[in-house]
Amino acid sequence: MEEKKKGGLTELAPQCELVDYKFLPAYLKDNQFILKYYRAEWPLKQTFLSIFCIHNETLNIWTHLIGFFIFLALMACAGIVLQRGCSSARSLPCAGGAAGSGGAIVARWPFFTYLAGAMACLLSSSACHLLSCHSRRLQYVMRGMDCTGITVLIVTSFYPGPEHRMLRAKVFFCMGLSGVVPIMHKVIRFGDRPAALVTTGYEAAMGVLYALATVVYSSRMPERWMPGTFDILGHSHQLFHVLVVAAAYTHYLGAVVYLQWRDSEGC
Repeated sequence: MEEKKKGGLTELAPQCELVDYKFLPAYLKDNQFILKYYRAEWPLKQTFLSIFCIHNETLNIWTHLIGFFIFLALMACAGIVLQRGCSSARSLPCAGGAAGSGGAIVARWPFFTYLAGAMACLLSSSACHLLSCHSRRLQYVMRGMDCTGITVLIVTSFYPGPEHRMLRAKVFFCMGLSGVVPIMHKVIRFGDRPAALVTTGYEAAMGVLYALATVVYSSRMPERWMPGTFDILGHSHQLFHVLVVAAAYTHYLGAVVYLQWRDSEGC
């Protein structure tokens, strides 16, 4: 079989090899503390199939892909429960004819819009980690899609490079902090309601998870302490993905309580 040189390693064509960080093209260099197991400019077919292989992006792909299917299942279950009209304390309230104290039907679309937004974010992130190694052009497209998923409705035509990681993390964190104002308003006005306290607890937990995710993402812990040790399992971006899924699920639990509250008392 023909041999060829690529990235400083001997590669048997058409076999795809994992390479070290130092042999990567400049546009694929993002985290100098992850030393090995990179895919670099693989053919598109092999790039797709690498979802089933072991490399340093495997868990980045699957943590958010599994998260996507979790939220898909949550959306399906919510739709079924709402349609059946379940109204127990541990299930979603019914949609058909459900009304608050004012008699108006409580809108369900914000709840499902959130679930759809979470699914879009998780799926675009998973696709980005799977496909970005194929080429510079595809990486540009996938990074733009990833940023679009994170910012939901903000369409990005460019993305910051690795040197702006801390700034990027601060921007996303500050966007999340914008939710503090309505939460404070809710506590001041409805602080005597049990539902207000429960939802605030969920929102506080969500904030802690997102804040921790931001710290892990921007500081590149723990791989910065032991470069090469966490190349496959346990590096910062994998932990970041898990924390994001946990925070999004916490938000979902709070949204369920909001629906029950609005159904019982209205706006």
